[in-house]
Amino acid sequence: MPKTIEEINDKIARKTVKVVRADRMSRLVRELGPGKAAEEVDVVTTGTFGAMCSSGVWLNFGHSDPPIKMARVRLNGVEAYAGVAAVDAYLGATQPSEARGDRYGGAHVIEDLLRGRPVVLQAVSSGTDCYPRKRLLSVLALDDLNTALLANPRNGYQRYNAAANSSARTLRTYMGTLRPRLGNVTYAGAGTLSPLSNDPDYRTIGLGTKIFLGGAEGFVTGPGTQHDPEHGFGTVAVQGDLKRMSPAFLRAAVFPGYGCTLCVGLGVPIPILDADLARRTAVADADIGVPIRDFGVPARDRPVLRSATYAELRSGRVSLGGRTVPATPLSNLALARRIADELKRRIEAGTFLLTAPVVSLPAKAVVRPLGVRRPEKGGPEKRRG
Repeated sequence: MPKTIEEINDKIARKTVKVVRADRMSRLVRELGPGKAAEEVDVVTTGTFGAMCSSGVWLNFGHSDPPIKMARVRLNGVEAYAGVAAVDAYLGATQPSEARGDRYGGAHVIEDLLRGRPVVLQAVSSGTDCYPRKRLLSVLALDDLNTALLANPRNGYQRYNAAANSSARTLRTYMGTLRPRLGNVTYAGAGTLSPLSNDPDYRTIGLGTKIFLGGAEGFVTGPGTQHDPEHGFGTVAVQGDLKRMSPAFLRAAVFPGYGCTLCVGLGVPIPILDADLARRTAVADADIGVPIRDFGVPARDRPVLRSATYAELRSGRVSLGGRTVPATPLSNLALARRIADELKRRIEAGTFLLTAPVVSLPAKAVVRPLGVRRPEKGGPEKRRG
């Protein structure tokens, strides 16, 4: 018999809910079949922990006396975007420090705030009648902020390209360090634990879905940027309260030669409403293939060298170019399991209820490349004059 989210929430409230971690579901479905598994299991928990460059926080500083309309903002020397209201700013995780470059950036400021470390705020303004102050220098902590909203426009890739390098020199990329002449492969994603891989039709994930984000409750706010469901590369946009998060599940990182990023812990509960969802959550690493792309070709559409499954990649060795080379993960599988287990614990304890999506993620989307076109001489500004 099909179940509803309301019925599952009632079980959560009564602490009779049956929860299974995603990487253990495939065996259960093989043993019982999808129908019986759907009767036995109410929720499957997923998890992933890895670099999410499309991360940042919306900050509200409150008004000083006299007040200032912040035109430029720096936090520990890292610039935040202040082209909004007077004391709001968006700090991007990959924004580098002006003094320390790629060794320290927005992600490090976010982690410093989360760990309770003091952060130096610098702001400048041209001054207005209602906001006369022109300069501000202060030290603040996370608790001093009115709002610290982690808002990631792209997160939780359904699966992700693996990378290799056919060129004669070492490449330092967002996929880590790639050795020359196909000397290694790097890959990202949690495979069988990946949230969207367990609900590839997006039946239970969409706007309003409650999730585990950085150690706290968060929500899906819609499809992520570059959402590409037709090729198995779906993404979600997410947000949550940074003040409630934990540095155990939100950490700054640096890719040498490329820049800084934020590693984000994300977990999504999948309610098992029927046999079809039970079958979907039985996905195994051997079922999920990813293309290994050649980063040695400096083009947008890098050629695919071959396809490999997560099971093969997780073995630590991959056949490529006629030889066996090491395969190294960029995502932390141990933390992904910990996230799925923590989400399971909270559901079983009755402290995490499920929500149905208000709007499902789109099953079709167009991801357009940027066509570079030269502007006309005497552009639009001159024509308007």
